[in-house]
Amino acid sequence: MRECLVKNLYTMEHTIAKAIFEDVTYPWEVLPKIHDFIIELGKTLPKELYDEVEEHVWIAKTATVAKTACVKGPAIICEEAEIRHCAFIRGNAIVGKKAVVGNSTELKNAILFDGVQVPHYNYVGDSILGYKAHMGAGSIASNVKADKKLVVIKNAQTGETIETNIKKVGTMLGDYVEVGCGSVLNPGTVIGRESNVYPLSSVRGVVPEKSIYKNQNEIIAKWDK
Repeated sequence: MRECLVKNLYTMEHTIAKAIFEDVTYPWEVLPKIHDFIIELGKTLPKELYDEVEEHVWIAKTATVAKTACVKGPAIICEEAEIRHCAFIRGNAIVGKKAVVGNSTELKNAILFDGVQVPHYNYVGDSILGYKAHMGAGSIASNVKADKKLVVIKNAQTGETIETNIKKVGTMLGDYVEVGCGSVLNPGTVIGRESNVYPLSSVRGVVPEKSIYKNQNEIIAKWDK
């Protein structure tokens, strides 16, 4: 399923976590590795750029973290990132350079590439968000199915499926994806780079790159009239 390949979703020059993707085919394969990866990467971060503010929590000296935010380790907050009022980083999280984690947003077991914005009331669990991806206010990346079964990636357009063998898989957003306000990205959603999702959408499965998602039955290429 080419739409889900790491190389077709992400630009690796825009994340401090590049090494975690080197031996995987699909991005959700890194989810069980994030915890240990952060701990090992944190030990190598230059002390002139990062402070280890508590055990396994590294925050860049140029990052801004609100006093009311909660950051639990292991976590890395990269240079010039902004963690706003009442943000909750539950651990196993990397926040890229110049990324924004906003008011009452919650992260858990997630990698945010550089320039990502999750600025207003977002939940991002067990997810990978590509370079400059943006989630509108109130949009969430759901990570557990209602029946608690293992997540399967499904492409309704081609009929292809991939077994993840993982119970918790959120959303894989490619570079430059825009998610409209109030949308729910169901477990195992993959959205190709440069695609847009209409506000108040319920998205599941695979959305091709450079598409506009209007609803499950109407996904159009951006160059269509």
